Amino acid sequence: MVRSFHRVPAHTARYGRYTGGDPLAPPVRVREALEAIGQDVMSGTSVERAVREYLRRGSRDQQGLDDLARRVRERRAELVRRHRLDGTLDEVRELLDRAVLEERKHLVKDVDLDDEVRAFSEMRLENLPASTAAAVTELADYEWQSPSARADYDRIRDLLGRELLDQRFAGLKNALENATDADRQAIRDMLNDLNDLLEKRRLGEDTQEDFDEFMRKHGDRFPEHPKNLDELLDALAERSAAAQRMLNSMTPEQREELIDLSQQAFGSPDLMRSLARLDDNLRSLRPSEDWTGSASFSGEEPVGLGEATGLMRDLSDLDSLTDQLSQAYPGARMDDIDLDALERLIGEDAAVDARTLRDLEQELRDTGMVQRASDGSLRLTPRAMRQLGRALLRDVATRSTGRTGRRETRHAGAAGDRTGATREWAFGDTEPWDIPRTISNAVLRTVADGGDPSGGVRLDTSDVEVVETEQRTQAAVALLVDTSFSMAMDGRWVPMKRTALALHHLISTRFRGDTLQLISFARYAEVIDIEQLTAKDAVWDKGTNLHHALMLAGRHFRKHPIAQPVLLIVTDGEPTSHLDQDGNTHFAYPPSARTVAATVRELDTVQRLGAQTTFFRLGDDPGLARFIDALARRAGGQVVAPELDDLGRAVVDSYLGSRHTGRGTPEEFGDMLRGRSWWW
Repeated sequence: MVRSFHRVPAHTARYGRYTGGDPLAPPVRVREALEAIGQDVMSGTSVERAVREYLRRGSRDQQGLDDLARRVRERRAELVRRHRLDGTLDEVRELLDRAVLEERKHLVKDVDLDDEVRAFSEMRLENLPASTAAAVTELADYEWQSPSARADYDRIRDLLGRELLDQRFAGLKNALENATDADRQAIRDMLNDLNDLLEKRRLGEDTQEDFDEFMRKHGDRFPEHPKNLDELLDALAERSAAAQRMLNSMTPEQREELIDLSQQAFGSPDLMRSLARLDDNLRSLRPSEDWTGSASFSGEEPVGLGEATGLMRDLSDLDSLTDQLSQAYPGARMDDIDLDALERLIGEDAAVDARTLRDLEQELRDTGMVQRASDGSLRLTPRAMRQLGRALLRDVATRSTGRTGRRETRHAGAAGDRTGATREWAFGDTEPWDIPRTISNAVLRTVADGGDPSGGVRLDTSDVEVVETEQRTQAAVALLVDTSFSMAMDGRWVPMKRTALALHHLISTRFRGDTLQLISFARYAEVIDIEQLTAKDAVWDKGTNLHHALMLAGRHFRKHPIAQPVLLIVTDGEPTSHLDQDGNTHFAYPPSARTVAATVRELDTVQRLGAQTTFFRLGDDPGLARFIDALARRAGGQVVAPELDDLGRAVVDSYLGSRHTGRGTPEEFGDMLRGRSWWW
């Protein structure tokens, strides 16, 4: 067997650490997130806020943005609590003390040394200033007698130069260890060329060729590999601003001593002058950087200038992460979170959690669960509503299964008994397939089209035949839900919405021949879409207008004269308002005789249409119980007083029972509902 290989050009290959998260991690759990978001939306929260709140709190196995922000704050507090910024000053003092001690030892032991020279040297050492910076400056022209003491003193100058450069340029501290005079001169040349280039930019006279020439000469000093001057400016300004914030964070005494010491870097003030010129150029070209900030350190672990500058950059990154994780600023997006900084400063697990949340937000958009409306706000899409309805119906089935005295059975369909005949499948059919006839149709069609069935056949919708069953009753269902303020005030708002959504999903997916109309009633009644009801917020508005709701239900039943009317009423209060002849609302509490009479008349009208009526009474008010019982007796209906958590099961069971046609009991319809294979 011949295999062909394609060689990848060396210059196009890129290798690096994998940053894509755990490749074996479970997929983003959109369904779990959508259920939590839907719960908040049904509580009256906007979709935008519900998504944001879910991202903030996370889930049982997933840290949210609040948890990540807390870890960021803890990390920042740890850094300032652990460190102090005078590490370089301590190291200089240690080197100075060691050099002076070695020099004094040498002066005592060197018998060949001229006595006057010895005395003068001892006098200078004895009278050194207490300030480290002043002492280093005082010894700048001192004639060292001890070679080891001179080496330590030279290390001070070398250390200061390397630390100052390490503040502005990544990696130069280590690169200049044991540097020669030629190395130091190369650094001076680089600084001069860099300042010349930046001053050209300040005048607007720089070109890409100027940058390319600079990088050709000094590019090995910049591990960031900038592609243009702007990228170089960004990297340098960030470090320079961090160095300034570090200086701002020192005590006045530390700051003064460091500035004085800096004049001795590499044995002359030339380096400090070049760096000051560089800082001035960077501050002018990048004024948006934080040049005035500071932090309060209280720890015992000393850090040098380069490390302190890196520490200030870490603190700045942590502050930025805090803002990014808050998502509180206008136009905030999960893509704003710097995952690399989060992993570097907090840990890989934190970056994985943030990436998962980001992917979840994107998945909600990409899978069509949420979309931006014309007014700019987020909305749950019909697909999301179906997903929520499926989840709520699954919950209803679980509750039905758990009821004592019930058995678990599974049915392939909800239709009546089989007649023995088959017919071609049509959209909306829920009858089971006749598999042998369907396969036979596919084989015959393949042969007729000139194909060879031995090579396999493909099913077409025209091949499908379904088993005919006895005709079942179609139903026109009106679900009347009380949306008065008491429903929200007493914690019945969300269970009511969950119930409506579960019933809506059941009818729209399982009983497509039935028609459902949702009617909300408070001061007025209105026909409402499931999306509107789900997002509806509670508003203080006096009145429970069951009269108006029954009028709308009657209109719905008259539109479907051959369907069985099914009236389901969910309420927690007696009717306190009705429509008068002019269409205006009349309100009275306690309920007036006029309101009660109007409601009863409209209920009688609906009953003359043959409606099967069920009242779902919420709450334990005795007056409400007596009133609802009286209405149910008059309508020949029934009253169910479920617990709030059981409302959805009660309404769905009542609907399924109302579709009973004499072939089985309402309980068996409930058993059918618990056969879950058809909704997965």
